Amino acid sequence: MSMPRVEVRNGQKVLLVDDKPFIMLSGELHNSSSSTLKYMEPIWDKMQSINVNSIVFPVTWQQTEPVEGEFHFELVDGLIEQAKAHGMKFGILWFGAWKNANCSYAPNWVKLDTKRFWRAQGQKGKNVGYFEMFGHKMPYTTLSAFCEETNKADAKAFAALCKHLKEVDTDHTVIVIQVENETGMLGTSRDHSDVADAIFASQVPKELVEGLVARKEGLVEDIKEALDKCQSGTWEEVFGEAADEVFMAYHTAKYIENVAAAGKAEYPLPMYANCWLVQGGKPGRYPSGGPVYRVLEVYQTVAPSLDWLAPDIYIPQFVDTCKKYTKQGNPLFIPEIAMHGGAPARLIYAVGHHHVLCFAPFGIDDIGTAADTFLGAAVGMDTSDEDLRKKMEPETYARVNALIQGLVPVLGDLYGTDQLDAVIKEDPDRRTMNFGDVAITGIFENPMMKSGAGALLAARVAPDTFYLLGTKCMPSFTSLDPEKPFFEYLTIEEGEFIDGTWTVSRLLNGDEEHVRFGEPTLLKVEIHLFD
Repeated sequence: MSMPRVEVRNGQKVLLVDDKPFIMLSGELHNSSSSTLKYMEPIWDKMQSINVNSIVFPVTWQQTEPVEGEFHFELVDGLIEQAKAHGMKFGILWFGAWKNANCSYAPNWVKLDTKRFWRAQGQKGKNVGYFEMFGHKMPYTTLSAFCEETNKADAKAFAALCKHLKEVDTDHTVIVIQVENETGMLGTSRDHSDVADAIFASQVPKELVEGLVARKEGLVEDIKEALDKCQSGTWEEVFGEAADEVFMAYHTAKYIENVAAAGKAEYPLPMYANCWLVQGGKPGRYPSGGPVYRVLEVYQTVAPSLDWLAPDIYIPQFVDTCKKYTKQGNPLFIPEIAMHGGAPARLIYAVGHHHVLCFAPFGIDDIGTAADTFLGAAVGMDTSDEDLRKKMEPETYARVNALIQGLVPVLGDLYGTDQLDAVIKEDPDRRTMNFGDVAITGIFENPMMKSGAGALLAARVAPDTFYLLGTKCMPSFTSLDPEKPFFEYLTIEEGEFIDGTWTVSRLLNGDEEHVRFGEPTLLKVEIHLFD
């Protein structure tokens, strides 16, 4: 089998594993869970019980290279063997120089040598600053994106990991790698070290301007307006008030590109970078320089080794965030999302409407336990919807995963086409899917249905045949064909795919023809349009 790779099909990037489309129905583990094999042992069984086909977790620079030049891969090898024993795939999160805009997973020999591996300076001459979070003033320090020694060392370690994976992972258990984690700087809009200041006062690289102009259609308004006025000069002269963030994004992206390119030279697995989303106003309240949607085109210009850029979604604007990260040919890949009662509906929507490559609730190893604590309020999540205040039920998530997993062969053919779509209760402005001669509306406000987070996915596999996957909603068909204005059901089958075969649990007629989804349900529907 070929190694995992990305292909463009129907104009959409698709992840292929063992030469077949693969949707990562996944979850991200807590940061420390994968640090020992013993701690991981019971997690694999739990992941199987909720029907995920993959998980994502950290592999850290600190554990990979505890002494400079001495690489240790026993942990990675053990994780691969554990995954294979459970029939699972996984994605690696490379915690190198950055984790949440900090340097907590850099090796001690890097942290202790602040002359060779110097720190970013939020204030001139100060390697440590303070960042207010959760009502506390927290000390903050991070490695500088401008330090070539750090970049070389990080890239060397990452390349060694990729080379080792190529040698040992012949069954392709590792399918993607995230390069760094939530990069950028907190508490300030840019690095004020002497090196950074000198570069900031220099001319904007021509390659950046040309790359942004080529992608001008997708640029945010302030950056687009700045380029309309000026395309050469210093960073402030060209980008005005956006200069600090664009400057940090360019140099952070260059850093990540060096790391990713070194890894791909050894083993070209699909690679991406994730981001802490824009929140709290100006850059610095969120990590300045990370691949947020405002500077997505900067990363696409500077970091061609990255196959996509991915949002970590904890903010209230789920629907809007998904839309923002599907511009300029960027596929939606969600390596982290809040784990709550609304997540299963969001998974259905992300697969159907955005043809998502990965959906991974964070802290998935805590699902169904007392340790499952909802972080929504702390990170600004909208909890006005009761379902967003509930814990995610293992049974519900397992059911959605199983139904989608059975559909993957169908979905893989429809990704990138207009024959696969979805609607979600969270988006009151869009409840109808248009398939040309047929429209399907998701009805979420019905006194005869269970309340809560709802979604409806529709996959058209023939002119008269649809698969519908829904939860807490009611589908309504309408003919859009003026010559055949009337609609009726021919058959409605409730069921699922078992070992690749459609298996019927009920034939719905009579009263049941007016389908109302309570819990996650998959239907095969044959329709008839007539005059």
